[in-house]
Amino acid sequence: MQLNSSLKQSESFPLTTEPSPELADIDKEAVEVSLTKPSLPSSNGGGRNGKYLGQRGNSVAFQKSEELQKTLLAHRHERHLVILQDFPDPDALSCAWTYQLIVQQYDIKCEIIYAGTLSHQENIALVKLTGLPAQRWTSQVLKSKDLSSYQGCILIDNQGTTSQLMTAIEQAGIPIIAVIDHHTLQAEHKSEFVDVRPDVRATSTIFTQYLQSGLLALDSSISQHVKCATALMHGLRSDTNRLMQAQEEDFMAAAYLSRFYDAQLLNAILQANRSKRVMDVIERSLKNRIVQNNFSIAGVGYLRYEDRDAIPQAADFLVTEENVHTAVVFGIVHDEDELEVVIGSLRTAKLTLDPDEFIKEAFGQDNTGRFFGGGRTGAGGFEIPMGFLSGSNDNSAYAKIKWEVYDSQIKQKLLKLVNPKDDPIQSE
Repeated sequence: MQLNSSLKQSESFPLTTEPSPELADIDKEAVEVSLTKPSLPSSNGGGRNGKYLGQRGNSVAFQKSEELQKTLLAHRHERHLVILQDFPDPDALSCAWTYQLIVQQYDIKCEIIYAGTLSHQENIALVKLTGLPAQRWTSQVLKSKDLSSYQGCILIDNQGTTSQLMTAIEQAGIPIIAVIDHHTLQAEHKSEFVDVRPDVRATSTIFTQYLQSGLLALDSSISQHVKCATALMHGLRSDTNRLMQAQEEDFMAAAYLSRFYDAQLLNAILQANRSKRVMDVIERSLKNRIVQNNFSIAGVGYLRYEDRDAIPQAADFLVTEENVHTAVVFGIVHDEDELEVVIGSLRTAKLTLDPDEFIKEAFGQDNTGRFFGGGRTGAGGFEIPMGFLSGSNDNSAYAKIKWEVYDSQIKQKLLKLVNPKDDPIQSE
């Protein structure tokens, strides 16, 4: 966990504060309320089909956009931290970048940070090819930072339960200004602005609606805007299973982004090759899987921290097997400091299975009430700290015994739901 991949910050661009006459007419026609100043221009090709695409029928989206703008106006000239989950995905990365571009207009400087690592080849390609300004803050990096210089933090595509950084943030007394997420509400948040919509398939859709409402005027002549739109399209595509699970508002968001994104750049991101280590983990999952009641469950043993994203990729692969509707893959992930965590991913094609409920029922919560995992439509994940049993794996016999115990315990908890005596989860 010593690698610090600090990437360059995005350039700022000027804020236009004068609304055009054309937009003024549209505002009167489309909605009864207008955004509080500063009023933002429509995107290129905007007008009726730009700024308010899909907004007439989505009052919640417009209301939240207006609330967010008021919140940002109250925090002009401040410095914030955007906190992502430890292993950020395309949805989180793209939305954080969009947020950073939006708040630049209010002279708010923010840094996008995460504590884990980027190990999925598409995530690495996304950051490298677009120059997405995300930074990895390890525990050592965190110690070197003066957190008193930040006036607030923002949680995007997470609610603080999947970030190691939150403990330090809370200890520093940094308030949570905004929580924007599409996962199930984890707890009541003491935040000025909360936009948590579990019925929305991707946080990228929420942020695209912010753009459609006029919080940022995308311009196809600005390279940074094009790359950000491409990242949003990737995030939306990723969290809707290539739009297979997309709903109307997701398609409308994709239609809006289609005017600005770079299809060639997106294709380059999607064509990133799997590493040999990822292929090895997929091979292990195939060898170790057990299939019961149309569930495929596989433990893959020990993995290095930087290979963590091989687990969801293995689950993606196993769920494609004939007569399997749900796959769960898990392993013990360790870093150089001997910190170990049991990490697992679930993928399902069964419409009647709720990954969030399934994982929470299987693994429960810790003594603080924090669930060990959760999910969204079609996917879920869990992380279980090993605490006192972490590390000390120099003795191969001991390491083997420890893995066998965890492997058996995880499978036992899953099989209790998959194949109980009264069989509440019926196979198709």
